Formats: sequence, C-alpha cells, structure tokens
Amino acid sequence: MYDNVLLPTDGSVGVDRAIDHAIDAADRYDATLHVLYVVDSDVVNAYSGDEFVDGAEGAEETLEETGREALDAVAEHARDAGVEAVTALRYGVPHEEILRYADEEDVDLTVMGSKTRSGDYRRMLGSVTERVSRQSPAPVSIVKTTVDA
Repeated sequence: MYDNVLLPTDGSVGVDRAIDHAIDAADRYDATLHVLYVVDSDVVNAYSGDEFVDGAEGAEETLEETGREALDAVAEHARDAGVEAVTALRYGVPHEEILRYADEEDVDLTVMGSKTRSGDYRRMLGSVTERVSRQSPAPVSIVKTTVDA
C-alpha cells in the first residue's frame, strides 16, 4: 500500500511517538522511511548575528547540528528495526519544504508529530503539522503527544 513513508522531524518531544508510528508503517508495508529535517529560514533570517559570536555558533549552524542529530537518531532507530531509512536536511519554510519533498520523492504517507497542549496555547493556529495535513494530496497521519504548558 505504501512504498515511501515520510517522517518530518524537528527533534522535539512531540515527534517521539510519531517516530515509532512511522517506523512501524514502513516496516509493515516494506516501505522506505524518509526522514526530513528543515532548517527554518524564518528563524535563521530573524537572527541578526553578533560580532562577538563566531559564525560557527550562529542560528543556522545550531539548527543544522540539531537537524543532523535528529536525523541520525531516527535513522539508527529505523535500522535497529530493520527498516531502510533515507535522511535529508533542507532549508526553507518547513511546511513548504515538507510538501515539496513529499512530491519529489512520491511519498505515499506522511507521519507527523503534534504537541497537544492545555489552555490558551492550543488555540494558536498555523502549525507546520496543520498546514501539511491540509495541503498534502497524500494521507497524513498525525500522532499526538501531550506536552505540559
């Protein structure tokens, strides 16, 4: 049913449960697991820089390092489960890059984590997961994780 399963990750707690779901789906359907991290261009562009900070310590480099660590961790977990994993690090607006990658790689299913928060925080709209699920032509499975506010 699925040949390519995509797991976008930002390395946060909200993705933890989605990792297991994505690996399970890829294993069940003998699919390739694509793991994607997007370095958010809005965050990088918002960083004005500091003349006292070495360039290797800037926002872009920090996000790249976080992304590589997140990708490596998921790929290792997938390998341990006997699932073929492909990793990719992209730069741009997260939901746009996720949708672009899914189109380029003929992704059949995208599995995304979503943080369920209590109180006023949950009323905020415009999450990456919400945008991808609304705009993707392929199925999107949303795995919720409760996070304390």
